[in-house]
Amino acid sequence: MKARMARTRTRYALLAAFAIGAAVSAGQAHAVTPQEILPDKALEHRAREISGGLRCLVCQNQSIDDSDAPLAHDLRVLVRERLTAGDSDQQVRDFIVARYGEFVLLKPPFSAETLLLWFMPLIAMLAAAGILWTSFRPRDAAVPSSAPDLSAEERAALDTLMSDDDTKKS
Repeated sequence: MKARMARTRTRYALLAAFAIGAAVSAGQAHAVTPQEILPDKALEHRAREISGGLRCLVCQNQSIDDSDAPLAHDLRVLVRERLTAGDSDQQVRDFIVARYGEFVLLKPPFSAETLLLWFMPLIAMLAAAGILWTSFRPRDAAVPSSAPDLSAEERAALDTLMSDDDTKKS
């Protein structure tokens, strides 16, 4: 029995170590190919900063830096071309947003157009809390407010039934 528990613990420890290793290595994956990397380290750093904040329009949950999609590759190349042409970081972002819309930003700015986007998690949590509250609150109609008291005969019969249940359990 102890050996089986030890094997189970070992399996869980190996599974946890594998999961942690996968999570750590997944955060370091980049889809940038060597052909895309700029020779100037400062420009390459700026390109990585910009592309890390741009959403892949195919994957939609990854930055273009992390995506292998052809469109993400094209966007990475476009960012690097604009930087080598002399554009500032903001000019590159503005150019991409003008071309693809604010959806391309992983962290869209707070504005009237994105108001629902920013408050949707709060609205969803409030709705879920309201549903839970109404589901689990006591119902006044389910419990009569004036339940009749038991007569002496009914109380004796109930006590007999309860004592019979206690003797059966023992």
